[in-house]
Amino acid sequence: MTILRSTVFFFYFALISGALSLLGLPALLLDRCVVVGISRTWSRAVLWGLKRIAGLDLEVRGAIPRDAVLVASKHMSMWDTIALYLFLDDPTVVLKRELLRIPFYGWMAWKTGVISIDREGGGQALRRMVEKARAAIAHKRTILIFPEGHRMPPGAKPDYKPGVAALYAQLGVACVPVALNSGLFWTGPMGFLKKRGRVVVQFLEPIPSGMRSREFLQCLESRVESATAALVAEGQVLLDRGGANPAQAGASR
Repeated sequence: MTILRSTVFFFYFALISGALSLLGLPALLLDRCVVVGISRTWSRAVLWGLKRIAGLDLEVRGAIPRDAVLVASKHMSMWDTIALYLFLDDPTVVLKRELLRIPFYGWMAWKTGVISIDREGGGQALRRMVEKARAAIAHKRTILIFPEGHRMPPGAKPDYKPGVAALYAQLGVACVPVALNSGLFWTGPMGFLKKRGRVVVQFLEPIPSGMRSREFLQCLESRVESATAALVAEGQVLLDRGGANPAQAGASR
């Protein structure tokens, strides 16, 4: 059933992505808010399809930040970028420059005002990232970054990069760590398999500004990894029950 549901969702995903990409082409000539609206509609449609077709629901814990802060999230699957973009209400996303070369997706991402990073650019690329992030903060937009720079499967050794510490030090704003367990459910070759269950994303207690870079990075990694480990363990129990909601399975919380 997982393969069947995943296959049906794949065609649904391709259909809505293709339709909204074609709709978004002329929108590239309009104000960025039009493309943002299309992107948010796509995110809602994907999450709806996951729930209705693949049986994959979601739960948000903690306070979603509404101020101009730095949000540093664990990254396990494509689900993270789709859901967090919607939850954070038009954030400025820090992503790899290579993603902008993807037809349609890259064009739309560029129009929304992402911060693209050349991972081979060294100090100059870091300075450009900080400058663009400062401009976004000045316009009251949240900065979303995935500190490890790429997707990490559940249980993998953490690989936090210094870029998030540079942003934290230069922006002078609080950082909201985010833990999640999406990699348990959005999985398989190329992320094809969508397992029935519930992805949990948790916005943790903000780290106030003013910490030293090394101390901040250690604090961020500790908070995110410990919370993520707990969510992965919780999600594994859900998977072992066949994706049933714990309340429906008679479990207490």
